[in-house]
Amino acid sequence: MTPDNELISNVTRPNASRTKKTNKTRHRASAVLAGLAVVGISAAMMAPSGVAVAEPQPTDTPVTAFSLAAADTQSITVSVEGADIAPVTRNGFEVYVKPKPTPPPAPKPAAKPAEAAPKSSAPSTPAYTGGGSKEEWMSAAGIASSDWPYVDYIVSKESGWNPNATNKSSGACGLVQALPCSKVPGNGYNPVDNLRWGNGYAVGRYGSWAGAYNFWSRNHWW
Repeated sequence: MTPDNELISNVTRPNASRTKKTNKTRHRASAVLAGLAVVGISAAMMAPSGVAVAEPQPTDTPVTAFSLAAADTQSITVSVEGADIAPVTRNGFEVYVKPKPTPPPAPKPAAKPAEAAPKSSAPSTPAYTGGGSKEEWMSAAGIASSDWPYVDYIVSKESGWNPNATNKSSGACGLVQALPCSKVPGNGYNPVDNLRWGNGYAVGRYGSWAGAYNFWSRNHWW
């Protein structure tokens, strides 16, 4: 049999080898941590002394109205007396102010129409005061005796052989009711002047006194 001390030593030998391996692993880990600590301290000491840190490169951004306005922002320098705002030159912007249209002139008030003079029934020419007969007047006016019956019919209907007859509404005057009365050369109320004008009117408008008579018979005016 083996002595007791030999058994104990044989049993404990494996534990001693494991302990040695664990100690080696711990020493290696401590060395790695110490190295990392040295690197960190070195970096911390070198950074304040001027080690350049790379700035991030600007990325391409789309150009918008907001980015243009932000780039065009005014720079403000604050001094002891207050804010000194430097003018900013803006390019590419024009402001157009539409002029206010000139109002049209106010319309002038319409002129009042001239009031027509009231018609007067009084003759504008002297009334006839002489005498005579219708035959004498027709003969003096140059009317052929063959036309006297036609003249007598028309004059009787128009004025009743009254030399001073006047139409109150139209102003026609004399034996044949000349219209207007001023057309009669001489005096429209003179029977001879009135008949002389009537003779020219009958022949000129109707061709003869007979034609004037036919028209008057159908229309009751001539």
